[in-house]
Amino acid sequence: MKRTMQKLFLLGALLASAAQAATPTAFTVNVTGQGSPVILIPGLASSGDVWQGTVARLCGPQGARQCHVLTLAGFAGVAPIGGDLLAQAEQQLADYITEKKLGRPAIIGHSLGGFLALKMGIDHPAQTGKLVIVDSLPALGATQLPSITQEQLQAMSLQMQAAMRAQDAASASASQRRTVASMASAPADVERIIGWGQRSDRETVIQAMGTLMASDLRQDVAKVTSPTLVLGTWIAYKDYAPRAAIEATFQQQYAQLPGVQVALADTARHFIMYDQPDWMFGRIEQFLR
Repeated sequence: MKRTMQKLFLLGALLASAAQAATPTAFTVNVTGQGSPVILIPGLASSGDVWQGTVARLCGPQGARQCHVLTLAGFAGVAPIGGDLLAQAEQQLADYITEKKLGRPAIIGHSLGGFLALKMGIDHPAQTGKLVIVDSLPALGATQLPSITQEQLQAMSLQMQAAMRAQDAASASASQRRTVASMASAPADVERIIGWGQRSDRETVIQAMGTLMASDLRQDVAKVTSPTLVLGTWIAYKDYAPRAAIEATFQQQYAQLPGVQVALADTARHFIMYDQPDWMFGRIEQFLR
């Protein structure tokens, strides 16, 4: 009897340990609906709540899909973790897909989330289905200088991070408000996004932005085998460049991605899901069929 109890105790401990090991630390997940799996990744300092409208369309009562909505560690009130957040999120997402037996789920990513979606397609093609990249580029730091080198990108990233760390709280808050005001049109949406940023861990945001600015996936996207839809915006930049120039930047940065489809919204700013939801939802639904 004693030996049996010991075995049961050991089995319970092993199961608890396995469950704990499988729990992601780089993100939280909220699952909705039944059917074909879709993973949704929000952008920098954003909550998974940014996808509420998308989830209602894809995974609501009338949908035939199951939405797995992430919020990354350190963003929008989720506890931060140490180390390279994006590298850990990528690996843990691949592990999550395997553990949950999701096969090759569709992955939809906005901004920083789009970067992670691309990384999944590049590094984990066997676990990545169709990709929808919402207003994200393979090399954000190369938009003004396409010929920029990796060393120059790294130097620019370090300089940007140092400047962000040097800001006092008031300056950082004012800078955040100016930035977000250019990313969404409705005041209520702007305030919601700002609120997520205020609940985000500042150092996590700085490091994640630094990683994004230092990265160049323009050649690596040639490894992506998943059908890919890129949805971009231009209206917020109309004072600096015409639509044709913005569209050319998207086409050039994704030139090495086989069969990529690129479409630009007419009136939406960076948060397309708020500014032009029907346009975005319609294209996603058609693409995922």
